Amino acid sequence: MRRTVIRSTALSILAALMLPVASPSIAQDDSLTIAYLSGPTGEAPDPRIRYNGWLSNQTGVTETLMGLTPEMELYPRLAESLELVDPTTWRMTLREGLAFHDGSPVTSQSVIDSIAPILDAGSELHNPRNAGLLKIAGMEAEGDRVVVFTTAEPNAAFPWILTEPGVVVLGEPSEAYPINATGPYIFREAIADQLYRVEANPAYRDGAPGISEVRALTVTDPAAAALAFEAGDVDLVINYPETDFERITATGAQGFSAPTVQLYWLDIDATHGPLKDARIRRAVSLAIDRQGIVDAALSGIGGEPAGTLYPALMPWAADIAPTYDPAAAEALLAEAGAVKQGGRWMLDGEPLRIDLVTYASRAALPPTAELIQAYLMAIGIDAGVSIGEWGANNDAIASGSADMHLQAWGVAPSGDPAYFPGAVLHSEAGSNIGGYANPALDALLAEGRQTFDPESRKAIYDQVQAIIANDAPMIPVFHAAQVSVAKPGLKGFAVHPAMTYWLSPDIRWAD
Repeated sequence: MRRTVIRSTALSILAALMLPVASPSIAQDDSLTIAYLSGPTGEAPDPRIRYNGWLSNQTGVTETLMGLTPEMELYPRLAESLELVDPTTWRMTLREGLAFHDGSPVTSQSVIDSIAPILDAGSELHNPRNAGLLKIAGMEAEGDRVVVFTTAEPNAAFPWILTEPGVVVLGEPSEAYPINATGPYIFREAIADQLYRVEANPAYRDGAPGISEVRALTVTDPAAAALAFEAGDVDLVINYPETDFERITATGAQGFSAPTVQLYWLDIDATHGPLKDARIRRAVSLAIDRQGIVDAALSGIGGEPAGTLYPALMPWAADIAPTYDPAAAEALLAEAGAVKQGGRWMLDGEPLRIDLVTYASRAALPPTAELIQAYLMAIGIDAGVSIGEWGANNDAIASGSADMHLQAWGVAPSGDPAYFPGAVLHSEAGSNIGGYANPALDALLAEGRQTFDPESRKAIYDQVQAIIANDAPMIPVFHAAQVSVAKPGLKGFAVHPAMTYWLSPDIRWAD
């Protein structure tokens, strides 16, 4: 047997936009108001549905069986240990003395009852994404603290998926505790797409938190969040506009910037238009000056140029540097049959045009899209940019009415390398909008999920990244840092590379 030890409402934001700009001041009480670009979906959003678990995990309400350190290493969180019994069997032991917010004990049956609806396609709590990642075939309780998980196939990602914010352990809900969880904060109130409010859990096992109340406000416009911060309406902005970071920190605000697993990348229509030719896809990649984008769109503090899927902070990153080579890009265009006339590239007798779509909820996306447009036009490719809604943009890629979708994803929010390429590049993946299909890549992705030895897995995902670099079914642009700003005096906050952890009992205002 081998053990793997693994103080505002949303309306006040609008009022803040009409207030004069001022330097940020130190908070006067022990509450904390956060501005974030995403919000709850209802009055008591179950963490297992869609991505509700992200906000409940970030605000310290819910906890997972396994967790991720700031170094993106696994550690037992609600679990005490996790053992790999055989390739399809895992034995999990809970920590002793765990309690839900209502005081009831956390047991092995609590774990099973929490996860079972995620797997059940007939349940309103079914989460297809997490069910597909877990691949659980059975769960069995052994006493009050042990659960034996059986997976449908060998799944090396399993312990990492137990860090997913939606794979939570919950007790029976009640009017007092509609989200009856285990974390340092207790859920108290939500307004769909506006507010998520929590209060300190005085009985938390690691000590009562230093902040009594936290309000997370939904502010989808980064500029509005920045103005609300300067107006004093919020204390902490997650994802502060990079281009304003230097100025706001000069006023006395605390600045936080650290690398994350988030990748800004181009999703590509590989079945329609010019980008169905891999040579033209590679030419597009070579035409992009990624360092220029980081310097201009991110003010040099928001990220690093990306040559491959995973950031350097992860052991899975292949040694593939980003390349900016306009001459090589033009040579590939010529190889693909394009002809340059009057400084513009023609393909099949028509101007070679690439239409790029993106969305505006992340401040760096529109300027990055405009820079990519400029780099393509600089070598003679006609390029257009349109700002729309994320889902509509995906529809445009799928229908062939757009060629590339610039977007931001966490490539490994659980720390495991299988998630992103399996979700967007496997020929049968639900998020493979562009229709890319490569049997060799499919085979490697299947092998990677079923290989437990870390060195062997690293070799597999190095091959995956090499195929992506050569065939360019998607184009990495930059690995993003998370840039956040807080009022002076906030102690204990730090950017976590997984972006799913904000609050701990240690966060407090300085005396």
